[in-house]
Amino acid sequence: QVQLVESGGGLVQAGGSLRLSCAASGRSLSGKAIGWYRQRPGKQRELVAGLSRDDNINLLDSVKGRFTISRDNAENTMYLQMNSLKPEDTAVYYCNVMIGGISNWGRGTQVTVSS
Repeated sequence: QVQLVESGGGLVQAGGSLRLSCAASGRSLSGKAIGWYRQRPGKQRELVAGLSRDDNINLLDSVKGRFTISRDNAENTMYLQMNSLKPEDTAVYYCNVMIGGISNWGRGTQVTVSS
């Protein structure tokens, strides 16, 4: 069983940057499909950035050129670097890893972007 703990959220002004971290314990992230999702107020949860088992990146159109996803196998941590943040990026952000066909989630971290 894997435990995922997000950190790095907070309040930032539009145009600013944040880096979210998701520390994993119990299982390795190496070679697994991982992703960052968000749930904006009144909206369904959506995939923001995904990293496949062989490190192919998939980004939501609205964040292309601004966000990037990565993982550090030595630290067993995944990251979401968010630049040029916009008020519409305000959401709770969740990390996810697929292990054995099971989707594992962190508890989420709030990101609020003020205009």
